[in-house]
Amino acid sequence: MNWAEISLKTTTEGLEIVSGFLMAHGVASVMIEDAADFNHFLEDTTIYWDYVDEELMKMAQCDTVIKFYLPDTPQGYETLNQIKADLPGLRQVTELDLGALTLTLTYQEEEVWETAWKKYYHPIVISDRLAVVPQWEDFSPLPGQQVLRLDPGMAFGTGDHHTTRLCLGFLDQAMPAGCELLDMGCGSGILSIAARLLGAGHVTGVDIDQLAVKISHENAALNGVDDDRLTLHCGNVLQDTALADKLGEKKYDVIVANIVADVIIAMAPLFARYLSDQGTLVVSGIISERAEEVLEVLRRTGFAVEEMREENDWAAAVLHRA
Repeated sequence: MNWAEISLKTTTEGLEIVSGFLMAHGVASVMIEDAADFNHFLEDTTIYWDYVDEELMKMAQCDTVIKFYLPDTPQGYETLNQIKADLPGLRQVTELDLGALTLTLTYQEEEVWETAWKKYYHPIVISDRLAVVPQWEDFSPLPGQQVLRLDPGMAFGTGDHHTTRLCLGFLDQAMPAGCELLDMGCGSGILSIAARLLGAGHVTGVDIDQLAVKISHENAALNGVDDDRLTLHCGNVLQDTALADKLGEKKYDVIVANIVADVIIAMAPLFARYLSDQGTLVVSGIISERAEEVLEVLRRTGFAVEEMREENDWAAAVLHRA
């Protein structure tokens, strides 16, 4: 399979909002080229440099570009067309200088993509209890530290994004042992598998993307998480009433939804339907400027906010029934 590499030109101050825009359109991961970031890196590490390669120094004058990849398939084209259609409206929601917002396309073979993104992915220590480690990396855990081995492939969720880290932090600190957990939008399976490793009794995961469910199964096997305590479904729970009813056959002690603001808002009635009376709802994937909008909808649906955290303009919250 071929992949389209898309470069989106923006500005340093526009990086967060444009990245969030792409994530809201289903782009799981991005690579950023930014001259300001590179120059800052050089200034902070000058003492360690005797020589910098001439090709590398060209980054000091590069445009600020966000690169992402879409499959060369009808679904990929549909996603790209939606991004093109919605991109002009992005200027209307912020006063920041977003730059040119021009798109440039090239194509790469799948093998090129697989090796390109792996070099940016390294072990991530969440706490003394949990570390997320790429399958191909060596890692020496602390005594008693659970190691979540992961090969995310094309699914969202490496542990490196702020939204995923915020969710992992909540699970690590506050998830009851032996609980029944529902992972809405499981992606690579990272949150579902982390929950099992940290002591959840049973985890149910659901994702709209069949590839994500496949990768979640593979990562579960990689970590020795058996099918008896992990159930994965593929489908759109907002449109598939049979799937919605299937998920509603039980109550959940914890629901985690690391998605985007609009989907969380749409799912609010399902959270109220699925969560046990004493249960905990964790929502993430929310751009900070929309956090209050999302929380207000959840309050009207019957939830009370216990805690909210923000990291690099992304927000996550823990809620209970009011």
